[in-house]
Amino acid sequence: MRSKDPELMEKISRYIGDYYRKIHRTPTVRAIAEGVGLSKSAVYNYLREMNARDMITYEDGVITDLPKIDKTETGYFSAPLVGSIRCGDPETEEEQVEMYVSLPEALFGRGDFYLLRATGDSMVDAGITEGDLILIRKQPSCEIGDVVVALDQDGQNTLKVYGGIDKENGMAILEYANEEAYPGERILVSKLVVQGVAKHVIKRL
Repeated sequence: MRSKDPELMEKISRYIGDYYRKIHRTPTVRAIAEGVGLSKSAVYNYLREMNARDMITYEDGVITDLPKIDKTETGYFSAPLVGSIRCGDPETEEEQVEMYVSLPEALFGRGDFYLLRATGDSMVDAGITEGDLILIRKQPSCEIGDVVVALDQDGQNTLKVYGGIDKENGMAILEYANEEAYPGERILVSKLVVQGVAKHVIKRL
């Protein structure tokens, strides 16, 4: 492979940063190619080289991190969208960043956040339905009534309401929030492992 032009790499980096600050997501290879005047194949090769040099993170055709670029302007924070989590039966989820989303601190506050896309129907009474984006604050603790991302007995992720400790068996309670479909249904875990607490729900109109 031919050596890469440092000036072109810097140009691509600037374009990615400017695009992110304006659009609030990372650009596609096509968008970069059109923006900097290169072919898509050339941009692809440059992105691979920039990934190898830790200038960006580029995996599976997606730019997921821009460590050497100021990704957000004052008043915004960058939250990774890490895929989906079921609101019905728990299932294993791998944390894989799809993109970064820029959100205003004035609306969502400050903290260590990530976004999940909801699937399933067990949280409709909590205002969470299929396709919603849920803003999760990373924290290991929670209070009764919090909507949490937690692990079940098999170590699988699920989104449920923390219901406190069962007085009879001392196990932590993860409750469904859809009385019509899952009346009284809950999950009991011997050890509560919380991966985050839901703070906001973003719905598509």
